[in-house]
Amino acid sequence: MSELLQTPFGASATADDVLTDVDLAGKRFVVTGGASGIGAQTTLALARRGGEVTIGVRDPGAARTWLASVGPVAGQINVAYLDLADLNSVEQFTAGWSGALDGLIGNAGIMALPRRQVSAAGWEMQLATNYLGHFKTAQGLHVPLARAGGRVVLVSSAAHLRAGVDFTDPQYERRDYDRWNAYSQSKSADVLLTVGISRRWDGDGITANALMPGWITTRLQRHLDDDTLRAMGAMDDEGNRIDQSYFKSTAQGAATSVLLAASPLTADVTGKYFEDNQEAPVVETGEGHATGVARHAIDPANADRLWELGASALAR
Repeated sequence: MSELLQTPFGASATADDVLTDVDLAGKRFVVTGGASGIGAQTTLALARRGGEVTIGVRDPGAARTWLASVGPVAGQINVAYLDLADLNSVEQFTAGWSGALDGLIGNAGIMALPRRQVSAAGWEMQLATNYLGHFKTAQGLHVPLARAGGRVVLVSSAAHLRAGVDFTDPQYERRDYDRWNAYSQSKSADVLLTVGISRRWDGDGITANALMPGWITTRLQRHLDDDTLRAMGAMDDEGNRIDQSYFKSTAQGAATSVLLAASPLTADVTGKYFEDNQEAPVVETGEGHATGVARHAIDPANADRLWELGASALAR
């Protein structure tokens, strides 16, 4: 077994720390959900080093308001409309891209929808947004990525350890819907997508990796009720949010994203899963583990099966 890649950056490193002395002038990036939470810090870190960043967001007006508040950066930040759950929106976004693309950071996502919802394509909404929308985005930007020998980075979660993709009923049409199981499935799908890209597009010079950003308080938790937050230790009895000692800031949470998207340390790395700026070890089962990458999420057969499932949805 090959040695795991280790970097000089620990769990407390910020995105700016990771990109210190990295010159991104002339480099172009897309960050989905790039105007809030760790996506915003990913965007800013890349732009501060001279990169041109296009953020795909569902609310361009709010994104422009945020952008006006951040002040000047060395590079450039563009705002574009993108709704990952709407495949027509994804198609319009990718069709509007011109020129090479050095990095696609799939950062946007939704978590723990309390009730089962489906997209226009008939997919359970978390799987539709977190996986299928990013799959179509990557497909639509394949040629620009190949032109630059670009990198695809997908933000997954340690939640993937709790459930793989159920290929017998991925949309919860027959089994009972469970919001956490659905989230976990979608995050396993994100890891499998990077495995699929690394297997199929390596000859185009494209790399693909997934990551766990860490525990961070962001809008991703907006669907969680107070009782759930209290059970997680993230809220006290008076309704105040609690950041545990192991929680990261959004700038720290964005560090592994930019490490994989733009650092020379990971230029030739592909098909891997990282956490805390280090390559994570493989665990045979997610049971009892809070770190590492589950075997089911990097299994080539699972990656191929998911690719075919996604491709069939996009072909309709």
